[in-house]
Amino acid sequence: MAKLAIIVQSGAFDRVHYALVLASAAAAIDREVTLFFTMEGCLALRPAETLGTWTANDEALRRKGLATFEELLVAAAELGVRFLVCELGLRAVGLALDDLRDDLRIREAGAVTFLNDSGPDAQMVFV
Repeated sequence: MAKLAIIVQSGAFDRVHYALVLASAAAAIDREVTLFFTMEGCLALRPAETLGTWTANDEALRRKGLATFEELLVAAAELGVRFLVCELGLRAVGLALDDLRDDLRIREAGAVTFLNDSGPDAQMVFV
């Protein structure tokens, strides 16, 4: 089965949330998945207490019986999804690897590493 590589460029809650839906669903059916966070998408990997309005969005999803951002993030990690964060993207938004969550295995990488990791047959989704 082809690997799924998701580029998370947007910092919008709904887009990042759905990227996590896709990643965890694919991993649950034994697909190899890599999430590559870049530009504003890097902001989603900050510690939960710094995400501000995302908490309200999560609460609205929870009330509807839907998986929250936090639940999907943890599920994706437990299912073996690889988390890469773009070196260029981090610099663009003024963050360093140390500013990100410490409860996930996040590897800093460039575009070449991401493409090499994905392989020639990967299905790519840009969010």
